[in-house]
Amino acid sequence: MQTVICMKWGTRYGAEFVNRLNSAVQRNTARPTQLVCLTDDPSGIDEAVRCEPIPVINLPDDLALTPWRKLVLWQDGLAGLVGDVLFLDLDLVITGNLDEMFDYEPGRFCVIENWTQPGKGIGNTSCFRWRIGTHTHIFDKLETEQERIVSTYRIEQVYISREVTDMVFWPELWCASFKHTLLPKWPLNFFKVPALPQETKIVAFTGKPDQDEAAVGKWPVKSAWKHLYKHVRPTPWIAEHW
Repeated sequence: MQTVICMKWGTRYGAEFVNRLNSAVQRNTARPTQLVCLTDDPSGIDEAVRCEPIPVINLPDDLALTPWRKLVLWQDGLAGLVGDVLFLDLDLVITGNLDEMFDYEPGRFCVIENWTQPGKGIGNTSCFRWRIGTHTHIFDKLETEQERIVSTYRIEQVYISREVTDMVFWPELWCASFKHTLLPKWPLNFFKVPALPQETKIVAFTGKPDQDEAAVGKWPVKSAWKHLYKHVRPTPWIAEHW
């Protein structure tokens, strides 16, 4: 049994994001695969998804609902899981086979090379795979050295990248950023629909727009002048895969 894990807390992403993720996981795996969701509210999530409470983590109030919370994944014995587990954020679309992501560099920490920091050795944790019980010092050190770690690294994926010695990046085309790699540059984004490379397995929608927004060509912005450059054409392939 292959295991994919996600996390849902707060109100930005509802149960439908978990349910869509599970449907996409099942469509894009040939082997038996389960989705485990660590969540503070399992209501509305399909029974086919195994829901578990989010483990306790020692974080200050201003970081308690930020991606730093994902460091609970590095606990030993997480949710009784074993072996290599694939983590997926809720703000992504699966567009290709995931079985290969379990076969790639088994036992190692595999992660996206952060699109905005190429060559810096920093992973983007929208999609990563690790072996349960390895690198548990990432969680343990945060519990005892929280102030130093947060002030030194500021972003949790930088901390992880500096602590894992056997980190390896996914093949470049497997994981794409909708905004940073697929969206045509201004002003072409007003005229061209973002193209989906055939090799891509994961498309991440960090920040805005979300998947449902980009699918219909909507990019919410808070200031009117940003409409001059923040624009996306309706993108049909999102709805086809999401």
